[in-house]
Amino acid sequence: MSEDHRLQPPRTADERTTLTSMLQFQRDTLAMKCAGLTTEQLKERAIAPSGLSLVGLVRHAAEVERGWFRNVINGERSRSPWTPAGSTDWADFDVDDLDEAGVDEAFAVWREECARARAVVDAADSLDDRGHLGEEEYSLRYVIAHMIEEYARHNGHADLLRERIDGVTGE
Repeated sequence: MSEDHRLQPPRTADERTTLTSMLQFQRDTLAMKCAGLTTEQLKERAIAPSGLSLVGLVRHAAEVERGWFRNVINGERSRSPWTPAGSTDWADFDVDDLDEAGVDEAFAVWREECARARAVVDAADSLDDRGHLGEEEYSLRYVIAHMIEEYARHNGHADLLRERIDGVTGE
């Protein structure tokens, strides 16, 4: 695994800085877990019958970034690039047919969704700004906290996948 270039979240910042820094740290952790691997290694599944792979996690992360920040908080109606037309099922973990270009696309989409999510957060007046998912209302504070939890859980999966691939472990 490459060197650790993640910025540690500040330990004494205000709430918004603390939450956004912690989320960015988790994003950077996923990128670090994927660094230096080949296309085939990034597609390697955990264990049968699971479809879990590192590139699948990246695609899933792009989906939850898009869904929570753009669609829920920002009120957009953005659709997944990986959901087949006419379907409501996410196809983010389906990576069997991905070639190098497809893997590169997954990382590009994820980076773009992270940038858009940061822009949504930056544009918000307050962590109390709200968005909707169906009839449910969510604050930006909740969404950021949820995303930290989402990444932390999946970064644990990424750590196990990486260890299975090449023996590398660590935060």
